[in-house]
Amino acid sequence: MAHLLLVESWVGAMGTLLPRTVADQGVEFTFLTRRPEHYPETLTDGSPHPLRLGRAVVTAETNDPVAAVDVARRIHAEAPIAGVLTSCDYYLPTAARIARGLGLPGPALEAVEIACDKSRTRAALDRMGIPGPRHATAPVADSARLHAAAEAVGYPLVVKPTDLCAGMFVRRADDWPTVKDAVDDLRGFAVNARGQQRSPVVLLEEFLDGREFSVESWIRQGDIHTVGVTDKSLGGVSGFVETGHMFPADLAAGDRAVLVAAAEAAIGAIGLDHGVVHTELRLTTFGPRIIEINPRPAGNQITELIRHVTGIDLPRVAVELALGREPATVASEAENGVARPRSAAVRMLVPEEAGIVAELHGVDAVAAHPAVASSAFKAPGHHTGAGVDNNSYLGSVVVVSPDRAGARPLAEELLSSISVTYGEVSAR
Repeated sequence: MAHLLLVESWVGAMGTLLPRTVADQGVEFTFLTRRPEHYPETLTDGSPHPLRLGRAVVTAETNDPVAAVDVARRIHAEAPIAGVLTSCDYYLPTAARIARGLGLPGPALEAVEIACDKSRTRAALDRMGIPGPRHATAPVADSARLHAAAEAVGYPLVVKPTDLCAGMFVRRADDWPTVKDAVDDLRGFAVNARGQQRSPVVLLEEFLDGREFSVESWIRQGDIHTVGVTDKSLGGVSGFVETGHMFPADLAAGDRAVLVAAAEAAIGAIGLDHGVVHTELRLTTFGPRIIEINPRPAGNQITELIRHVTGIDLPRVAVELALGREPATVASEAENGVARPRSAAVRMLVPEEAGIVAELHGVDAVAAHPAVASSAFKAPGHHTGAGVDNNSYLGSVVVVSPDRAGARPLAEELLSSISVTYGEVSAR
């Protein structure tokens, strides 16, 4: 039986999907983490969490890449490791470093490090002549350089940390006081949620008008294979919270082609040569512009949308690539004789205020709708903040439709029928 090393994980959807996929393929895994208590023991139904069902849970200082490689070598000596994966952005370079250290399949380490640093991504794309927004990087502690950078980029602009994910601390700014306030907030977050010291710089980018999309791809031996394009809805307090997705995106063929071409060019520009990639773009009046390149499967149930519509399971592809195998990625129009839906969409419930959830009204009716493939919502008693990033969801619903563009409006309609009662409101 093949043996995979999982290095940390998201706690959300991919944190369940990836280990479950590993087990479903008859592959055993060891879970490497610095804090086992960070992860739930069980699922909401009381069954063991998939992360707990591997060969072992090994505690090690994963925030120290050298120490993580040393522990991986010891595990490898006891039970040979055939591949390394993580679903958590903060550990993608560590997983790549372990794969390189053990001589296992994996993406080029430098390319992963570039992808995980938004300022380095911008610089790499600039060097290769790939169009992007005007941008500048400045230290968060140097007000003069920040002000000069903001003036050089011009308003409106986006204030963005270089090393966080899930839309954390991403803000639009229409003037200098807003930039200063956003950077002040970011300065107070010197250590991320995994205990890693953060970069002391901030990225300022030209605000781009246009719809946002993501291109889902996988790479083996440097060959890029694109599965399709997903659309994205944005909202929340910041305006950058991902509130929904639909696959495939409702696009003209020409627009789809230019998005795919831009994503594949960007992937090549930073040197990614192996693994599953989730590339985010905006389609502006001047053409596509890269937002981010993420060297891992998409989150927020996007991989499930793709699986419903095509039968292609990108978490499974990620596992097969990590093991050095040729992935099975042939789309199918039917499953067990039943035609696949032509579109699938997810819609997230984003809190509009901070407080303690007393009740979610309408959840049972939504779950019972025949078009709903899955749904999950927080239980009463959940403490929530206002919806400022992708970590604040109160739940989501996944919908399928026989119509090419039918899933998104249906998901929006169903989610709009759910309301929230708060038992207590926190101070803002």
